[in-house]
Amino acid sequence: MPELRIGVVGVGQRAGVATLANRPGTARVVSCADPDPRGRADARNRFGADVAIHEHYEAMLEDSLDAVFVLTPDHVHTQPVLAFLAAGVAVFVEKPLAIEIEDCDAILAAAAKTGTRLFVGHNLRHLPVLRRMRALIEEGVIGAVKSVWCRHFVGHGGDYYFKDWHAERASTTGLLLQKGAHDLDVMHWLAGGFSRRVTAMGGLTVYGSNPRRPVAGDATAGQRMTDWFDPGVWPPSALGGLNPVIDVEDLSLMLSEMDNGVFASYQQCHYTPDYWRNYTVIGDAGRMENFGDGISGDDAVIKVWNSGRSGYRAEGDLTIPVPPEPGGLHGGADAALVTEFLRFVAEGGSIETSPVAAREAVAAGVAATTSLRSGGSAVEVPPPDPAIVRYFGGHG
Repeated sequence: MPELRIGVVGVGQRAGVATLANRPGTARVVSCADPDPRGRADARNRFGADVAIHEHYEAMLEDSLDAVFVLTPDHVHTQPVLAFLAAGVAVFVEKPLAIEIEDCDAILAAAAKTGTRLFVGHNLRHLPVLRRMRALIEEGVIGAVKSVWCRHFVGHGGDYYFKDWHAERASTTGLLLQKGAHDLDVMHWLAGGFSRRVTAMGGLTVYGSNPRRPVAGDATAGQRMTDWFDPGVWPPSALGGLNPVIDVEDLSLMLSEMDNGVFASYQQCHYTPDYWRNYTVIGDAGRMENFGDGISGDDAVIKVWNSGRSGYRAEGDLTIPVPPEPGGLHGGADAALVTEFLRFVAEGGSIETSPVAAREAVAAGVAATTSLRSGGSAVEVPPPDPAIVRYFGGHG
């Protein structure tokens, strides 16, 4: 098959995922767009002297592309995605799909109308420890799933999410959506259902009162996270250079009832000393839990308790080591994700990620954020159009 011609919209913090698509003979990045001069310079450095460089993504529509990575900040995903779908160019859009349910539904409708392939970058579906947990569930080692819990300890949350656009509702809706979209998608995936009713509580408990927060201007203008990241700052209240606008929560707790009767709990904290995700899945014949997640290249272990009742037991009935796979970013998950996307562009067929599931993660995050900001009242999660669900059931 001819080499796929790949474009990249937004050559910033997440551009490394597009670099993984540079596979001579299979695919090559030939066109990039970024309104920031730094992004355009990085495009040249990453992808070579022959890549076409544009300030605006619209110019890329003339570059005869087979596929495009949309890696912009979340709040500006929608328009480039719609433009490339309309042009018949397969789209990889970074998670979350969008920051509003209406935009997600517009994107799914456009993909269905045009027949253009749409792929959402929920890379955790390729994370080795989570794939193993999913396989164990399918093998029935804990019986039928009844509840899924996730505790997300975001140890570098101040550096990652409170020094730039992530700290503003206008760009993210909130971190329960922006950061939580990964986990919400995983919980839905492990449970085999989607959230239909949610309630949440939380607040801006540390970073909003930080005395080192600037009172005017932008302390990190023109910079990226790698420019300011300093893991040596402790405690989190000592972190300086925060975004002048911070109106998202740094602590969130969410409960969910899914359409298949599974109940879920999600907790996210942005000032823990450690940084990892812990998933607990409880069935009617056992429980499993991961210790370590492999995202930073560390080993992970899954423990399963399923032999009968007991008091506290540190060791499970099954202990399953899960080493990270080679491939760098996110324990090898990014490389596997890009491989799947390139195959999907070239051949079509089934995929592990799901545009409908990506929409459902956003919808759950939006509803939970609404609940959190309205006193914790229960909020119904609007379901997607059944015709759209049927379409993507046969088209990735």
